[in-house]
Amino acid sequence: MRFLVSCAVAAVLATSPVLAADRLLIDDTGREITVPDTPERIVVMHEPLLGVPLMDLDLDLAGSYGRADDGGFVIAVDFIDTVLGEGKAKPKGFGPVGQPDLEKLRALEPDLILASELDAGKVDQLSTVAPVYLQNISGDKVHGFDIQEDLAVLLGREDLFEARKAGYMDRVAELRATLPGNAAGQTYLPVFLTDQINVVGDSSGMVQALEDLGYTRLEVAEASTTSASGGSMMLMPLSAEVFGGLNPDILVLLNSYMDSSRDETGTREKLDRIVPGWDRFMKPALEKRILFVDPAKVITPTVASAEHMLDAVEHWGGQER
Repeated sequence: MRFLVSCAVAAVLATSPVLAADRLLIDDTGREITVPDTPERIVVMHEPLLGVPLMDLDLDLAGSYGRADDGGFVIAVDFIDTVLGEGKAKPKGFGPVGQPDLEKLRALEPDLILASELDAGKVDQLSTVAPVYLQNISGDKVHGFDIQEDLAVLLGREDLFEARKAGYMDRVAELRATLPGNAAGQTYLPVFLTDQINVVGDSSGMVQALEDLGYTRLEVAEASTTSASGGSMMLMPLSAEVFGGLNPDILVLLNSYMDSSRDETGTREKLDRIVPGWDRFMKPALEKRILFVDPAKVITPTVASAEHMLDAVEHWGGQER
């Protein structure tokens, strides 16, 4: 009898995907979902914030919203190339803009769709294709490269994430020892330029690196009272008048992705159109306390972006003042 019961249990386990190969999870919005124990065909609804963190952990993507049929990304910047380096296999697209193309999505045969809390309105539609897990990306809910750590736990890549983080932290310690002055107690302010001035939120490799080095964000009252946009970046508009009077120990300037020139020259010219003559009266400019950074390298919530930020700080620290 015991043998028959054992055989029956084994048969149930073999034929029941929920028992044998699936997990019951609660996503960041409180939804209960069943996902494969080891997803093999993952698609993402936001490549820079969800896809690049996975690829940085050596996971391939089956598909990505935001890519066209020819494999091109919806904006000029391809974050896989800028953050992880060229030569990586690119995921297939299922709609560059507007509503996801369900026919193309279904053709990718995904077994897990990773989306954000901002995609909650699309869950019913996407769930007709595959299980949908909603991950928090908004800067008021996650910090630094928290998103990558969360995804590592979700997909069983904790060991790889911890190894990546350990190597990164070793470099943080080495760089901190070589920086001029003590970063502890010094302030930084990250500013992203569009057609206006925006304070960047807390979720990015850039922020992770600066704070691991010991810097503290300069709090700006006006920015904290304005409505934010930009998902994980949490762009908070700042008036030119308030910006001109700010004096962080390090002012981090990032030009828009849409600009072809994201280097120091292009960033200076862009800011000069918004705040004419800014570099002739702002203290960080007069005292050479400005760090010009390409956002396409440092803005994703990944260890890789944090490492790019360490590169930028190291280069800045070695310049003559």
